[in-house]
Parts: sequence; C-alpha cells; structure tokens
Amino acid sequence: MVAIMSKLSVRNLSKSYPNGNSDVVKVLNDISFDVHEGELLGIVGPSGCGKTTLLKIIAGLLEPDEGQVFIDGSEVHPGHNLVGYIFQQESLFPWRSVRQNIQFGLEIAGLDSSKMNERVNEIIEIVGMEGLEDNYPHEISGGQARKTEMARSLVVSPSILVADEALSNLDAQTRNYLQEEFLRIQKRTGSTIVFVSHNVDEAVFMSDRILVLSNIPATIIAEYKVDVPKPRIRTSQECLAYRSKILDVLRVEQEKAMSRSRQRPFVAT
Repeated sequence: MVAIMSKLSVRNLSKSYPNGNSDVVKVLNDISFDVHEGELLGIVGPSGCGKTTLLKIIAGLLEPDEGQVFIDGSEVHPGHNLVGYIFQQESLFPWRSVRQNIQFGLEIAGLDSSKMNERVNEIIEIVGMEGLEDNYPHEISGGQARKTEMARSLVVSPSILVADEALSNLDAQTRNYLQEEFLRIQKRTGSTIVFVSHNVDEAVFMSDRILVLSNIPATIIAEYKVDVPKPRIRTSQECLAYRSKILDVLRVEQEKAMSRSRQRPFVAT
C-alpha cells in the first residue's frame, strides 16, 4: 500500500451552535495549527470543549463560522473526501462482513472488483485481520472491530486520518494493545493522523505532538512536542513528566469551569 503523506493546516477556525431563545454558544474560538506529513497529533481537552466539532470541520462534515482548512496547501470545503474518519462509537454495518465493511468506500467510488479485492486484501494484512474477513461484526471482538474501522478508513487512501476517541469503550488491556497496533499501522502506512483522546496517558504514549484545548470557547492553551523515542515505555520518567504537565494544565481548566459554575446567579423556578 502506497503511503500518502499530507500536511494539514487549520487557520482561525471558529464555530458556534444555537442554544435556544435565539442565543448561541461559541464552541471553537480562532483555532490555528499545522499537522506535518506523517505526524500523529494528539488533541486533549476538557469534556465538551469542541474536540469532536474540530475533527468534523477538518473532515468536511461541518462548516465553520469562520476560518479555513488546507490540505497540502489547497483549501478544502465541506463535503470533501480527503480525510478518513474513525468515529467514537462503533459504526460497522452489522449486515456486512468484515471484508464488505472495509470495501464499502471503494464500492461507492466505483472501483473495479479486481483492484478492490487487491486493495482490501492488502489493508486486511496490514491491520492483522486475516482469517476474519468473512466474519460479521457480532462475531469479532471490540478490538477487532476497531481495527476493521481503521482499515475501512485507510483503504480509500485518505490524505489525512482523524480519530475521535477511537480506542474508548474498551477494557484497559485491549486499549493498550490497540494503541501499539495503531502506531504499528501508522508506521506501515505513513498516514498523517489527528487523534482526539480524553486519556492523557494514551496521548503521551502515542503522539508526536499534543495540543491542549481550553474550556469553551476552546482555544489552544498549550502545546507539547513529545520528545521521547518510539516505542515508548508508558511508565518511563519522561512519559510521566509529560503526563504531569498536561494534567496540571487540565486541572486549572477544570477549576476555572467550577468557579464559573459557582458564580452563576440562582434563578428561582
């Protein structure tokens, strides 16, 4: 499989949502960053700070109120197909086998059957799902389902892959194993990846660089280049030091949110 390594640039993204009574809530505020070719960028932040909104804008699933997204120097707009998306919740079609799920995007693209089989066989080997091609989602484990979803995203050769809590809802042992598998697959494919996680340990273990978002309206409040060679040891002093710094930043954000909540006036009903 030929690696497609692309650069992503996000410039001055802002996004608001209606909040009833003609009010709006600003979720993203002037977000700008770059993701380099072949880089795995981790994004962490408080719950509800707009991480998923940010990924959906990058993937062309949402339109920003302001700002632009560029891939390899060219601006992209809602509806583009240059970004693969791994959703937080399992999204396999239960009536389709592993192979049929993986090849779905290629069917939509109208790829002929011989090329489609060749590409699907290659990605099945890359993600380590050989022998399970004819199984249905209810016949494979949660970890295998996640690898199938990753294969489905990668098989269409996207320029960028975004993953929204891709390894959540798994037991700790499976999650640790899939973190290592995710890195192995990225190394094999050379993909450029933006990876959102609530788990700081996971972000430090996997990411080349980490952005920390504030509470809404979200801005980038910290950036860390994880200068630890891969493969990493989770409990190394270097990894624990990054973990401590990031948790300290997030703790301050949590305290700010709690303080604002206490200051809201009581309204009798």
